[in-house]
Amino acid sequence: MAEELTGEVTELLQQLIRNQCVNDGSPESGEEERSANLLRDYLEGGGVELDTFESLPGRRSLVARIEGTDPTAPSLCLMGHTDVVPVTPSGWQRDPFGGELVDGEVWGRGAIDMLNLTASMAVATKHLARSGFRPKGTLLYFAVADEEAGGHWGAEWALEHEHDAVAADYVLTESGGLVMDTRAGERVTITVAEKGVMWRRLRVRGTPGHGSAPFGADNALVKAAEVVRRIAAYEPRAQILDLWQSYVDAFDLTDAERKALSDPDTVLEACRTLPDQGIAKLAHACTRTTFSPNVAHGGVKTNVIPDVVDLDIDIRVMPGETDDDVRAHLDAALGDLSSEVELSILQSGEYTRSPTDTPLYDALEKVAQRVYPQATLMPVMTVGGTDARFYRNAGSLAYGFGLMSRDVTYQKFRSRFHGNDERVDVESLRLSTDCWVSIAEDVVG
Repeated sequence: MAEELTGEVTELLQQLIRNQCVNDGSPESGEEERSANLLRDYLEGGGVELDTFESLPGRRSLVARIEGTDPTAPSLCLMGHTDVVPVTPSGWQRDPFGGELVDGEVWGRGAIDMLNLTASMAVATKHLARSGFRPKGTLLYFAVADEEAGGHWGAEWALEHEHDAVAADYVLTESGGLVMDTRAGERVTITVAEKGVMWRRLRVRGTPGHGSAPFGADNALVKAAEVVRRIAAYEPRAQILDLWQSYVDAFDLTDAERKALSDPDTVLEACRTLPDQGIAKLAHACTRTTFSPNVAHGGVKTNVIPDVVDLDIDIRVMPGETDDDVRAHLDAALGDLSSEVELSILQSGEYTRSPTDTPLYDALEKVAQRVYPQATLMPVMTVGGTDARFYRNAGSLAYGFGLMSRDVTYQKFRSRFHGNDERVDVESLRLSTDCWVSIAEDVVG
């Protein structure tokens, strides 16, 4: 049976990759209906209730349901998104949408973020249903659109407009399941928290004029360049969270590096001097609110001095920080330019965290120990965003999990997220599928 399920999940992952549900952030992109329809066809006739809904044309999500026999028992949702981020094919060794199986690895955009889990969750759900699984608590499989652009047309929309169809007490989604050797022994990561997403648009105004006479011009683009410089240089004070300390204790570091990364007064300088830039990037992001100017729109013609430039800033906030705090940060960063910048909100969500003293957490640790007997779970925070935050804000307990093979190291995992040559090994597909089956049986069965 394990071999049969591994073959199913491998093939399903390949098909999901080939569907090319690329989300570029625009409302009309994604076209997740292709994968929602594929998953519906895969699950149909397997003993599950199926439902689909669209937030916009083509932005289709799917819910499969195995109804529980006890309405008082907790429900569990396995949630995977079907959209992927854009790709530059010239940076890849292979076709990013070919879904090729090479030397035990499936290649393609979304292979590890997170079509691997979306596929394994579907296979586990179908296996349970056709095995006659009749749980006490309801089991949901939610294949959701639009996670890669913030989830507004996916999980957020579904919880607002289709709440009864997708609500669950427990939710499992992406970003976890890495096995790590640490000073305290073998650990398996589980994501219990994530930074708040506070995207902002800054509008910088100037005065139009002819580009042939730029002297003394009120050029919005020149002003915007200084705004970008100041924001990129801004460093708010660091915070050392317990979830960051877990990483510090886990990574292969010298005692001096570990001490520097544990102190809010020295962590920034440590980030600048660490030889491992992957750890440095994570250290910086885990210990402070970050500001990344990523998109600029402005100008109409080469010989016209621009009068409006819009800058989109990706801001990720630490615990306790609100919209007002973001405004205060930007004021501090911009100084005398602050009054010349118009601020609008693109997304606004605060830091979220789920507790670890729960039956679901204990069940996940037991499942991990069936594969890695000496391991314990290591709770961590993701600096990116997932759909888990919408469920936490709705009152659900949500974790990022899955089980990866030892071949998927932390370094490989991070570099393949939104990177070139994204791929996942078949052994990880097998482990994740077994994980979902075991968790469903343990938690809602």
